[in-house]
Amino acid sequence: MTHILAIETSCDETAAAVVVDGRQALSNRVASQIEMHRRFGGVFPEVASRQHVLAIQTVIRDALDEAGVVRVADVDAIAVTHGPGLAGSLLVGVNAAKGLAFAAGLPLIPVNHLEGHIYSNWIEAAGNPGAADDFPVLVLIVSGGHTELVLMTGHGEYRLLGSTLDDAAGEAFDKVARLLGLGYPGGPAIQKAATGVAPGRFSLPRPLMQSREHRFNFSYSGLKTAVLNLTRQLERDGIDPTDPATAAAIGAEFQAAAVEVLVEKSADAALEFGVRQVCICGGVSANRALRLAAQERFAGLGIPLRIPAFALCTDNAAMIGAAAYYRQQPRGLAAFYDLGVDVYASLPLA
Repeated sequence: MTHILAIETSCDETAAAVVVDGRQALSNRVASQIEMHRRFGGVFPEVASRQHVLAIQTVIRDALDEAGVVRVADVDAIAVTHGPGLAGSLLVGVNAAKGLAFAAGLPLIPVNHLEGHIYSNWIEAAGNPGAADDFPVLVLIVSGGHTELVLMTGHGEYRLLGSTLDDAAGEAFDKVARLLGLGYPGGPAIQKAATGVAPGRFSLPRPLMQSREHRFNFSYSGLKTAVLNLTRQLERDGIDPTDPATAAAIGAEFQAAAVEVLVEKSADAALEFGVRQVCICGGVSANRALRLAAQERFAGLGIPLRIPAFALCTDNAAMIGAAAYYRQQPRGLAAFYDLGVDVYASLPLA
């Protein structure tokens, strides 16, 4: 069995985990900074990196203790996110990983954050057996910074089918929630406000749904602008868009529009490429409306659907450990003793 200590600090979550053979998380510790950034309405990069410095040693030690690992040298390798993300945040995790790997004489496996999200689907959790090694797989990565459709033809083999042309879905959730006075982070805030509220009181567009040129691409800037124009029109009509009932109705319609585009474009791609399963991952995959709509759509198509356990949807280190295990398999751990790992704010999946 291969035990990997994984570290993730790409944005505002300080995380560490111990993962066995890419599928079992013995521990998965996350120190969240949500409350710290709430007053800014989004992540403040300098604050995030400083908080990582303060939290990382404790988070790593807690992850090792929970996994029953006495010494760092008792694991087989160290894994760390080296991009994409906030450069200052990434540096904290990478430097911590380098120090641990050097001191313990262990391999150091750099992991792409997006690949980590993909492999969150392979982690076994209560009630979730994890994805099967049954390819091709369609992967929808949907988060605050990314909205991408990826065709996975094997472990570590990716073909980008489409991505957002502007805003990511999670970013749009945050911005719309701010317009409606619902708070931060926007995804959970809109979901809470929209619970029990049927969409349809207002009408919002479904961007690029009929576009052949951008069949597998996404666009959320126009949807966000449509919400802005709606709130301005309501204000001109003497209606407060931040009134709880009005905000809930707008939020429900926005959520329905955002989810419909994600699910239908994914279904279109799944049929086009004859995939054997579909995986959805990233922070927005925790959204209940998305999960329910996707479950219904792909059950109707007879295509297995995998979505990670809620704790594995947002940034965490267990997904980095899982991705690291599959990344090292073709060459073995001996190929990862180079400590010259750098960070990349922008880093393509393949």
